[in-house]
Amino acid sequence: MRLAGKKIIALVDEEFEDLELWYPVYRAREEGAEVHLVGAEAGHTYMGKYGVPATSNYAFKTVNTADYDALLVPGGWAPDKLRRYEDVLRITREMNAANKPIGQICHAGWVLISAKILSGRTVTSTPGIRDDMENAGAIWLDKDVVVDGNIISSRRPPDLPAYGKAFCDALAGI
Repeated sequence: MRLAGKKIIALVDEEFEDLELWYPVYRAREEGAEVHLVGAEAGHTYMGKYGVPATSNYAFKTVNTADYDALLVPGGWAPDKLRRYEDVLRITREMNAANKPIGQICHAGWVLISAKILSGRTVTSTPGIRDDMENAGAIWLDKDVVVDGNIISSRRPPDLPAYGKAFCDALAGI
């Protein structure tokens, strides 16, 4: 249980990509991490794109990033909603400033773009937001997973095994 004692924030909002939320959450929990789902409201059930529900443990505004070791941002259409919450941007910036692992997959890069933390960073994402990532100053690679310091990025669901391993490796290394 190499992640025992580690705490992770997993952001959630409507239309998250089901696998891109749940696969890394379960992967981290299997290694002993405590993962909290965090949404706009505590105790609210959000629906994934394919109908898998996720009930938030906490609200964005109540999260103290000093209490956490890492951040997971799922893809789907949720990132376009998540990036509009100032508290999500605060959480993302604080986790980045503290050099804590930030996992982002598919469209999750939109949150990091809006948090303005991608300039000069090497990342990947779904090819559909490549231009957005590059316009934010990132160097974009077409690879299953890219690790640049504390940012672990991946393209889409077929890349989840490599992404889950890289994220847990990064968290175990701190």
